[in-house]
Amino acid sequence: MQFQEATALRIFTDETARGDQRPLFEEIVHKARNARLAGATVFRGPMGFGESKVLHTDKILRLSYDMPVVIEIVDNDDKIKAFLPELSSYENCVVTLTTVQACRAGD
Repeated sequence: MQFQEATALRIFTDETARGDQRPLFEEIVHKARNARLAGATVFRGPMGFGESKVLHTDKILRLSYDMPVVIEIVDNDDKIKAFLPELSSYENCVVTLTTVQACRAGD
């Protein structure tokens, strides 16, 4: 396998966060696709809390509809940094960048 340096962009938000026309996580994934980034995956967390410190959980006795969501996108650093301005108008998220080693399985 041939690994190369890439950048992982993670956007932390929740299910209730809204973009301009749809849920924020959907809007970001569509924008990433339009920007021709390598791919995007949305993860729904079973438990979490944010700045408010309110605990959100999917346990049956305390079902939440605003569960944590993480959108992860991995591509080369230049493409990820060019995409960052697309996120600047959203207030309901935290964005992180991490340098990673990436390869396509089977290559």
